[in-house]
Amino acid sequence: MPRALVTGGAGFIGSHVADLLLEHGYDVSVLDNFASGRRENVPSRARLIERDLTSPDAARVVRDGRFDVVCHLGAQIDVRKSVADPLFDGSVNILGTLNLVEAVRASGHATRFIFSSTGGALYGDFVTPPNVEDYPKDPESPYGIAKLSAELYLAYYARVHRVDTVALRYANVYGPRQDPHGEAGVVAIFCNRILTGQPLTVFGDGSQTRDYVFVKDVARANLAAATRELPAPGRLDARGFNIGTGIETSVVALANALQKSAGSNVPIHFAPARPGEQQRSAVSIAKAADQLDWRPRVPLDAGLRETFGFFAERFERERQAS
Repeated sequence: MPRALVTGGAGFIGSHVADLLLEHGYDVSVLDNFASGRRENVPSRARLIERDLTSPDAARVVRDGRFDVVCHLGAQIDVRKSVADPLFDGSVNILGTLNLVEAVRASGHATRFIFSSTGGALYGDFVTPPNVEDYPKDPESPYGIAKLSAELYLAYYARVHRVDTVALRYANVYGPRQDPHGEAGVVAIFCNRILTGQPLTVFGDGSQTRDYVFVKDVARANLAAATRELPAPGRLDARGFNIGTGIETSVVALANALQKSAGSNVPIHFAPARPGEQQRSAVSIAKAADQLDWRPRVPLDAGLRETFGFFAERFERERQAS
């Protein structure tokens, strides 16, 4: 039975990845420090290892675990938090990643290391979407800079130490289990506000666009990256894959689509534009289709219905329990 470690496996995306790997016959271990993850997200059949990914203990887990694949989803995910505290962001997203990939190197085991990067924040506003993997990269935030730095380290480890590395560059991921109280997921935030009867806040005129990809499609991308034969790694973009839809959706269009899915008519309130916010973002997925045989399956309207249904059920459970 192949063995997998999912860091951040109690979190939004990581728990879906762990679920899918279990479905496909993997022996799955989840490593999480529960800074933002939820214990209820950890699959019952997964082995839980409560560690901080920056710790020597986490490195020891990787070094001694003889995992066939490490899906590294543990991260600091809030762009605005990275701006407020870039030192903390770098300590988690650069040093935490380096801690684990160095442990893979030291293990001597043929482990494929799959890094969760960003397609939304990596390329910046200096290229015209849809962004292709080998476009110039000029991130606008410490979060994007840290993800790019980690990818450069992975390319180094692939070239010099022959570590089997892959980087998946996610667009804007949404779906069940996302945190509705954080800053990283507008769909979850909007769902929560609809359920509590609050207006949806849109910054600026709402014309800024994002590429919204459903979390279960992202989990499928991790499975594909774990199992496909791939070209030799080594150059920065050689094993980097955009994971999105290639479709730009404005924030206003998203708000209207979610209102329709929810059968809601809460008002939309417009707030002042946020300085430095990226105006357009979408990624080309041609490379993932060609080399990973991966394409998104869930259209936005279907994904929004499933996502709102999840939050509505949880809201009702919590209401009845209070």
